[in-house]
Amino acid sequence: MMSGLQSNTFDNIILLCDSYKVSHYSQYPAGTEFIYSYFESRGGRFPNSVFFGLQYILKKNLVGQVITHEKIDEAKSILLSHFGRDIFNEEGWRYIANHHKGYLPIIIKAVPEGTLVPTKNVLMTVENTDPKCYWLTTYLETILVQVWYPMAVATNSRAMKQIIVKYLHETADEFSTEFRLHDFGFRGVSSIE
Repeated sequence: MMSGLQSNTFDNIILLCDSYKVSHYSQYPAGTEFIYSYFESRGGRFPNSVFFGLQYILKKNLVGQVITHEKIDEAKSILLSHFGRDIFNEEGWRYIANHHKGYLPIIIKAVPEGTLVPTKNVLMTVENTDPKCYWLTTYLETILVQVWYPMAVATNSRAMKQIIVKYLHETADEFSTEFRLHDFGFRGVSSIE
């Protein structure tokens, strides 16, 4: 608990960002109204990625009334302590709380969950719907890119299944793969996601 505030910090999306994002709102050129951003897999071990996990992240963090005056007060207190000066966009967050009733004025479009997508292709886009909230699009990047972890798990699981199928065809009479990949990885991961 900080300064008598009682909410769970992990339920406050204002605080679920890289700290440098807090000052970005003041760095956009005057007259900026809309920001359109995208997320892609830049590449790695595999030429394709399985897009997976966005619905969980959205439903857990961004759906419904996620901004309240209490959460704004909590964020203001924590960020003032963190930065040692007031750079928090209190006016912008209060605008969302008052004019949008705490709902985020954004549109997120994405390929369907489970889709195999070649690297270097757009997986999702984000854009603000209120010109006064242009800064929100990139502010949410930190929480949205958490999709990388479930995507990595899904992509690796797909690769393992391909290996299993290959050797089942070479060595077995029965090719069912439903119970061939037993995953004990949950006990060693860094988070529930």
